[in-house]
Amino acid sequence: MTASPPPRPRPQRPGPLSGPGRRTVRPRGPGGRLIGAYGLPALTALLFLVFSVTLPRTFPTLDTVDSILFTQSIPAVLALAAMVPIVTGAFDLSLGYGLGLAHVMVMRLLVGGGWPWPLACLVVIAGGVVVGVLNGVIVEFGRIDSFIATLGTGSMLYAVSGWITGGGRIVPGPHGLPAAFTDLYDSTFLGVPLPACYVLALALALWLVLERLPIGRYLYVIGANPRAADLVGIPTRRYTVYAFAASGLIVGFAGVLLAAQQQIGNPSVGLDYLLPAFAGALLGSTAIKPGRPNAMGTLVAVAVLAVGLTGITQMGADFWTVPLFYGGTLLLAVGLAGYSARRRLRTGAVTARDAPAAPPQPPPAEDDGPAGSTP
Repeated sequence: MTASPPPRPRPQRPGPLSGPGRRTVRPRGPGGRLIGAYGLPALTALLFLVFSVTLPRTFPTLDTVDSILFTQSIPAVLALAAMVPIVTGAFDLSLGYGLGLAHVMVMRLLVGGGWPWPLACLVVIAGGVVVGVLNGVIVEFGRIDSFIATLGTGSMLYAVSGWITGGGRIVPGPHGLPAAFTDLYDSTFLGVPLPACYVLALALALWLVLERLPIGRYLYVIGANPRAADLVGIPTRRYTVYAFAASGLIVGFAGVLLAAQQQIGNPSVGLDYLLPAFAGALLGSTAIKPGRPNAMGTLVAVAVLAVGLTGITQMGADFWTVPLFYGGTLLLAVGLAGYSARRRLRTGAVTARDAPAAPPQPPPAEDDGPAGSTP
């Protein structure tokens, strides 16, 4: 009886690792990178062109541009505030409630307390930082999901706003508010609305912190892989609290601007800004640096939303189209952000020289006999 030949090995299909530990990933071409990074700015320009052709008498005017810069400054500031916790993988749903409380507190201190407006603004901004730290501590040290924690604190902030105002509105006296305070929102700088200058300065500051300083890299690592951040020695809890504190500071500043714009204290007005803020922050993670939240992408996203909303409003759309527009945009932003993150993980795969090598297999243990025996 003859022995049968050994079976021939089946050819292996190329997998994620081929060759000496090297990943075979189809590289993303320069065209795909450009579309992913600058597709949203191109869409902004395209929308502006379409509405300019459709509405040649009203849309492509300086009045429209000034109106966009004035009215969209506070949503842009709040979108930047929402972006900072998102970098760490957390969400702050108390933004709208905090905005309402901040602007109500400014009006209460100015109208009811007679405080100097600079001191009132500083106290409110400092209070925003305290609220942000509280959110961060609850999320990180209380081990409560950021959705639930910030929704709970937001409801408490809304209750405080109602308690301060008694359920009504805070209306200035016959002399109104100090002119220097209202000029924080109503004035211009070199022909540009001053609120737009605030937005640009804030975006540049966040870009510098997130893209050029070590703390920004730490925050991105925490958002991408908290376990890996712990392993490399990054104090994830502390930096997450920092992110929430920065968000609270920006929300306090937005509340000051809202008080200067509205010139009346309304405890429920902040809720109208919650949906646009998250739509801008999430949609912004698909632009400039697709797959990761970034300040410049958030600005571009807010510009897209502003141009689109202004265009459909000038075309005579009904009032219900505004929440429909923002709700649909939020769903689209979440989907695109998830797709960009997954695509970035696939196309950003590295070769073995960039990735940690696989640990060597230990040699098989020799049978030394029963335990405790000597050779």
